[in-house]
Amino acid sequence: MKLVKEILFYEIHNTIRSKWVAFYTAFFFFVGYGLFTFSGDVSKAYISLMNIIILIIPLVAIIFGSIYFYNSREFIEMMLSQPIDRKSLYRGIFLGTSIPISAGFAVGFSLPFFLFGKVNDQFGGFLVLLLMGILLTFIFIALSFLISVRQDDKAKGLGIAIFIWLVLAVAYDGIVLLLIYLFQEYPLEQSMIALTILNPIDLGRILFLMKFNIAALMGYTGAVFQKFFGDSLGFIISFLALAAWIIIPFFFSSRYFKRKDF
Repeated sequence: MKLVKEILFYEIHNTIRSKWVAFYTAFFFFVGYGLFTFSGDVSKAYISLMNIIILIIPLVAIIFGSIYFYNSREFIEMMLSQPIDRKSLYRGIFLGTSIPISAGFAVGFSLPFFLFGKVNDQFGGFLVLLLMGILLTFIFIALSFLISVRQDDKAKGLGIAIFIWLVLAVAYDGIVLLLIYLFQEYPLEQSMIALTILNPIDLGRILFLMKFNIAALMGYTGAVFQKFFGDSLGFIISFLALAAWIIIPFFFSSRYFKRKDF
C-alpha cells in the first residue's frame, strides 16, 4: 500500500505539470462561464454541458491516457528493474493519470456554477454531470491503458484509440439506427438494452437524461432503457454499468501488464 501511494503521488505530480491538464481545466471553466453568461435558462445550459462532456471527455481521456502511457515506457522499465510489484506499479500509474484529469475537469466544471450561484438550481443535475464526467474519464483512460499495454507501436495504439472514440461517440447511433431498420420486423427492445450497455457514452447520456426526465432527447435506446427499468432503477443500472466499464478494462490490462515483457 505504501508503494502504491508513493507511485501515485509521483504520477499525480508528474501529470499535473502537463499543460494538457491546465488547458483542460481552463476549457471547461470558460465553456461553463460562457454558457451561464449568455444563457438565461439553466436547463439549456445543463443540456449543452452534457453534450460537450460526452464528446470531449472521452476524446481527451483516451488520447491523453495513450500518450502518457507510451511516454512512460522508460519510467516503467526502470521501475521494473527494481524489486517492485507490477500490480502496485500499474495501479499507481493508472490512478496517477486518472485522478488529475478528473480533478481538472471537476474544478473547471464546478467553478462557473459557484461563481454564478447556479449550484442550488437543480443541484441533482450538477452532481450527475460531475459524476458522469469523472466516470467517463476513468473509463476512457482504462481503455487507453488497455490499448497501450496490448499494442507496442505508439502510432497504431493512438489510431486504435481514436477509432474507438469515433465508433462510440460518432458512428454508434448510426449503427443502431441501421440495425433497427434492418430488423424492424423483430422485437429489438432487449437487444437495444444490450447495445446501450456496450456504449459508455450512451450510458452517460442516459444517466443524465433520466435525472432530468427529458424523453425527447433520449433517442431510441434511451427510451427503451427507461421503459424497461424506469427512472430510479435505470439510473442505478446505468451507474453500475459505467462502473463495470472501468473495472473490466482495468482488470484485463492489469493482468496483461503483469505478464508483459518490456
